[in-house]
Order: sequence, then C-alpha cells, then structure tokens
Amino acid sequence: GRQPHEFKHPYGFDQPLENWAEMVVANGFFDRAGITLLGDVHQHTSYGPLKRALVKVDREEVLHLRHGESWMKRLAKAGGEAKDALQRAVDWMFPMTLEWFGLPDDLKRHSGQLDYRLKGKTNDQLRQVWMSATVPLCEGIGIDVPAHFDEAQQEYAIDCPFPCQYDPEAKRWLFDEPLTWEQVFERWKARGPMNERYVEMVQGAFGSSFAN
Repeated sequence: GRQPHEFKHPYGFDQPLENWAEMVVANGFFDRAGITLLGDVHQHTSYGPLKRALVKVDREEVLHLRHGESWMKRLAKAGGEAKDALQRAVDWMFPMTLEWFGLPDDLKRHSGQLDYRLKGKTNDQLRQVWMSATVPLCEGIGIDVPAHFDEAQQEYAIDCPFPCQYDPEAKRWLFDEPLTWEQVFERWKARGPMNERYVEMVQGAFGSSFAN
C-alpha cells in the first residue's frame, strides 16, 4: 500500500485538532470548502460515474457542515473562554482554508480541468464562493476573520498577506513572512505534523475491517 507521505489531501487534514472548538471549526470551514469544491464538480463534470458518486459524498459533507456551524454559533453565544477558543481556532483555520483552493487565477498556467469539464469555476471563483458563506457566518457571531466584502469590487477581499508562512507547532500564521506559491507547494509536500499518524490510523481501521 501507499506510504503516509504519498497520500494527497489538503494540508489542513494533517493538523492536530486538540479541542472541541477546533473540531467544530474544522467541520464548519473544511467541510464548507469540500462542498464548494465537490459541488462545483458535481454540477459541471461531464464524467457520469464521478457525478453519481458525489451525490452521497455531498450528503455526508452537509451533515458535517451543519454540525460545525451550529456549534460555532453555540460557542460564540456562550462567550468567555468558549468564544476565545473559537476565535483562536478560526485564526489559524481561516487562512489555511483559503489556501485549499489553490493558485490565484493570474498565476495558474493550465486550464485542463475547465477545458475537460472536470470543474466549472476557477480557483478564485471557488474561493469567493467559500468566503461568501464563511465571512458572513463569522461576522454574524462576532468572530474576526481577515477578510471583508469590498463594495466597490463587489467581491470578498483578503485582509492579510496571502500566502504566508505558517508555524504548525504554534498554530500561527506569520503574516510578516510572505511566501511564493512555490514555497506553499513545498510546505504541502512536506505534509503536516499529524500526517503519518492519521494515515496509519485509517490504514489500520481499513485493514481491521477486512480481517474481520
């Protein structure tokens, strides 16, 4: 079978979730990103087997999303340490999810996914779709995010250097250390701190199911 470092999945999945606030923000942000990406594929792909398979995936993602967003609202309403923990989780997960959508359109050189109808929207368009749901959610519950709606441009603007360096041990973005996208890809290839453990857990569970 494949080694842990050979699996390709978003960098966010390689980060440890160490408390309930991080778990629900992961549901609220990461699953929203999954729905945004896969929903676009389902709507536009010309490949029938993929379109049919995504119906079930979308249902599962929606359940996770509802769970995450409802708990984000509850933690924000509780105030105090619960809301502070929620804000800390959002602080590192919001920029991380922005990265999921990949290269900005002005840097992307290949359009094969669009040309062959594997997807319908560009990376920046998908990033806008995600922000159009996530930014109002956070603003509505009193949680700060580094993005806002630009009335003049009629689109969401990112209010922090993007992309930039990330400290996985501290779970902190180093906004004074901007990166190129080539450096981001190198970070992704190196994987995150929990990559091997999480993949081995999945492989172990998969192997056990066959053993039984």
